[in-house]
Amino acid sequence: MGHDIRLKASDGFELGAYRAEPAGAPKGAVVVIQEIFGVNHHIRSVCDRLASEGYVAVAPSIFDRITPNFQSGYSPDEIANARKFVANPDWAAMLRDTQAAIDAVTSAGPVGIIGFCLGGSVAYAAATKLDGLTAAVGYYGGAIARFADDKPRVATQLHFGEKDAGIPLSDVEIIKTKRPEVEVFVYPGAQHGFHCDERASYDKASADIAWPRSLAFFAKHLTR
Repeated sequence: MGHDIRLKASDGFELGAYRAEPAGAPKGAVVVIQEIFGVNHHIRSVCDRLASEGYVAVAPSIFDRITPNFQSGYSPDEIANARKFVANPDWAAMLRDTQAAIDAVTSAGPVGIIGFCLGGSVAYAAATKLDGLTAAVGYYGGAIARFADDKPRVATQLHFGEKDAGIPLSDVEIIKTKRPEVEVFVYPGAQHGFHCDERASYDKASADIAWPRSLAFFAKHLTR
C-alpha cells in the first residue's frame, strides 16, 4: 500500500520517509513517528492501517541524520543497539524533520500526528511547537512529563501502560496535573510498547482499546 519517499527539512537536510495512500479521497493525513527502532515493519504497518482508514500516512525517518535508513527488530541485542540513538536526543532536529513530514501532507486535508515510545514524546512536542497540526496522539512517550509545562496547541490524547518500567505512574500524574486539557489513558497491566504486536510486551487487550480510541480521536478532530 505504501512507498518510500524523500523529504526536505527547513535546514536543507534530506531524509527518507514511508508514505501510504488511502484507496479513495483522503479524509486528511496522519504523520507517524517511530519508536527507537526506525521506520521498520511495524511503523510501516501502522501507516498502512491508517491508510485503510482513509488517511494519507507518512512516517519520517527521524534517525537519518545519524544513521540513514536505520531499521531494527526487537531482540535484546537490537534493543540495546537502538537505545544509542536516544542517549542524547536532538529534539530540535527531530522536530524539523517532523515538520517536513507535516508540510508534505497538508494538501490531503487536516493533519494529525501519532507517535510511539520516542515518537510519543516527539508527537507531544510537535503538538506544542509545530505548525500545521490539528490533533496529536502519543503512546508511552517517556519525555512527556518533562515537556508538560508546554501547552499543546491542538487537541491531544496520550496512552500509557500501568506497568511501564520506564515511565512511572508518578510521571503520568504530573502530566494529568499540569495538562488537564489533555486526554490521558492508562491501561491496567500493560507494559511499555503494548501497542506493537511484534514486541514481547504486546498487550492485545490494551491495544484493542487504545487503537480505536486513537482513530475516534482523529475522526473527531481531523474534519474539514
